[in-house]
Amino acid sequence: MAVLKDILYKIPLKSVSGDMDAQINSICFDSREAKQGCLFIAVKGLTVDGHQYIEQAIQSGAVAIVCEEFPAKIAGEITYIQTDESAAALGQIAANYYDNPSKKLHLVGVTGTNGKTTTATLLFQLFGKLGYNVGLLSTVENRLNDKVLPARYTTPDALALNQLLDEFVRAGCTHCFMEVSSHALSQNRVNGIHFKGALFTNITHDHLDYHETFDEYIKAKKLLFDGLSKQAFAITNTDDKRGNVMLQNTKATKRTYGFQFVADYKSRIINNTLQGLELEIDQRNVWFRLIGKFNAYNLLAAYAVAVELGEEEDNVLTVLSELKPARGRFELVVNQSGITAIVDYAHTPDALENVLKTIEGFRTGNEQVITVVGCGGDRDRSKRPLMAQIATQYSNKVILTSDNPRTEDPELILREMEAGVSKSNFRKTLTVSDRREAIKTACSLAGKADIILVAGKGHETYQEINKVREPFDDKEVLVEMLEIFKED
Repeated sequence: MAVLKDILYKIPLKSVSGDMDAQINSICFDSREAKQGCLFIAVKGLTVDGHQYIEQAIQSGAVAIVCEEFPAKIAGEITYIQTDESAAALGQIAANYYDNPSKKLHLVGVTGTNGKTTTATLLFQLFGKLGYNVGLLSTVENRLNDKVLPARYTTPDALALNQLLDEFVRAGCTHCFMEVSSHALSQNRVNGIHFKGALFTNITHDHLDYHETFDEYIKAKKLLFDGLSKQAFAITNTDDKRGNVMLQNTKATKRTYGFQFVADYKSRIINNTLQGLELEIDQRNVWFRLIGKFNAYNLLAAYAVAVELGEEEDNVLTVLSELKPARGRFELVVNQSGITAIVDYAHTPDALENVLKTIEGFRTGNEQVITVVGCGGDRDRSKRPLMAQIATQYSNKVILTSDNPRTEDPELILREMEAGVSKSNFRKTLTVSDRREAIKTACSLAGKADIILVAGKGHETYQEINKVREPFDDKEVLVEMLEIFKED
């Protein structure tokens, strides 16, 4: 329980009606979760305006309301607080209510288009093996040491986020690594959160259905760095042409990492094989179990964060060399016939190209690359032809298929993908809307030493069609189909 005026600390107030000493025993921004003694925050969302549900929240027991506009009918026993932006207020109020748990942690935010999950997971595994109580907030899962908490969004809402961080603190957690999405930043979901450091991986074509322009997407990512304190550190990928933009105007200590240009944390690739990577980092040659140039960046980024957090370089490199990739990130499946299959979350043009270029580097020239790829529904439509174009450019055969069509017609999504296939590449392209059948087709076409890439879903264990999530796991289907088509 908390006093209303205390949890409104740092909230810009335009007007107040009622008792600021009201006792608050919970917070909500969904009127269906309102209960006796709660504070209801009326947030204007993309499709729903919480102001329309103020009366419903009061009827369920809310004793105080935070809103941008007072309702026409004011109840005398209710406290109303008017502020400019309820969504921004929600984050700070949630942080205040839970006694600012992020201040009690070494919390590092990881943002960028690709590499967030792998880098955050590497850091979680690394600090766990270094002996710390550690938390992870990622697309794949939320974790507190060995305890797994399912994740639905890349970044939880502000209330759920502070609840999780409070749980971490109460359990003795000292370090936490968190993916921070552009949606979360633009929607104020991390408002009121104190980051010890922030890391930028890269930025490429994605989420333009939401941000509308690439410039707006960049600005959203930059918000994480703009909000850092002088006591924090900011690390950016200097090889990304927009990497240094992230450091403009930040108050934090600035650090860079990269392979191509001068950087505080510099590395070079010595060997890059299907068995792993050999990198030179700080004049030390180290072998890692992760595969591909994109993972070289993830490893270097994790190393930079760990050193900035005060860890000893040799210890960090030793532990990193033992770690495995996150589930669904360039995950290998090899059958008895010598077919190599790869499951990867690549769902942007840049990520798909990176994975296929990595595969290209391993080829002898005698094997086929067969790619299964789709594009999600109700998302950025402009990348659909690009995904198909890249797949056909780097593959011997391509099977276009469904990937969470959501509320869209899968066939229409596939038609938009087909528009990116050139006439010369159309002959090696098949369209199979059923994802299971598409993977089955790829396995039936593959021979010894061939490589199958199933891209787009990675760690996901469902297929979302017409708002219903049906169980579906790319890796499980691959294992099943490769068993069916193995040579006698």
